[in-house]
Amino acid sequence: MSKNILAFGASSSRQSINKAFATFAAHQVADTEVTLLDLNDFEMPIYSIDKEKEQGIPALAQQFKQHIREADGIVISFAEHNSSYTAAFKNIYDWISRIEKSVWLDKPLLLLSTSPGGRGGKTVLQAAIDRFTITSNCPIFSFSLPHFKTNFSPENGILDADLKAKFEQALASFEEALVGETSEVNAE
Repeated sequence: MSKNILAFGASSSRQSINKAFATFAAHQVADTEVTLLDLNDFEMPIYSIDKEKEQGIPALAQQFKQHIREADGIVISFAEHNSSYTAAFKNIYDWISRIEKSVWLDKPLLLLSTSPGGRGGKTVLQAAIDRFTITSNCPIFSFSLPHFKTNFSPENGILDADLKAKFEQALASFEEALVGETSEVNAE
């Protein structure tokens, strides 16, 4: 039976390398249908308790949460802005966290990051792992790709053999979690 993977780059950049990386990763999962989201399609007012009380939860937040409900697993690749989440992702996360306690509904997560630099967005990736393990029981697997333009090709994927092996290990663990064979948190 085919599984549904929800994938997105946690960036609003039209040329987001993290969106490209999330798309690539999701399409590596065998026997799946992939739903790709663009955060630009979910632009909402900046979250505040006052706006929530006055206007309620925006329909776009409800739609984003529905995509999570329909997924069997989720692939997110994080862009790093000043060592943290992008404002676009953080705002969506803030709104969907108000809908119900379990943001990711205990779905397996493959958390990724990449950047043009040598750290590959590791700071934001670790922040996501730390945050999500506190607030949910979902299995989390992770991988960070440094020097995106050197280590990645749209035609061939990850070019560096060691990095490719680490990515494939995280991907295999994520695939096992999709079919219920593991529930370990495996952070890089």
